[in-house]
Amino acid sequence: MAINEETVKHVAKLSKLEIDEETIQTFTEEMNQIVEMVEVLEELDTEGVEGTYHGLQQTNVWREDKAVKGTDREELFKNVKTQKDGYIEVPDMFDNGEGQA
Repeated sequence: MAINEETVKHVAKLSKLEIDEETIQTFTEEMNQIVEMVEVLEELDTEGVEGTYHGLQQTNVWREDKAVKGTDREELFKNVKTQKDGYIEVPDMFDNGEGQA
């Protein structure tokens, strides 16, 4: 598969890249070299070769999900200065444009 200048212009347009006319020839040659390298790799016999998805062998390290009793709500609210309807009340963070921010 050969890449031509029109293909490079089309890819540049899709990528929203501006490429000047002097550079298009360079990109065309480089893209052709990349395609040629991929075509060489396609010729390799990979029958029976397991895929490598990560450089390091990984195993599942997740812990078992067990429900545990949390901290008592009354204990948590001992240091809360103000609360309302079972929630911690905090100062407003936004003034809806009324003040000068």
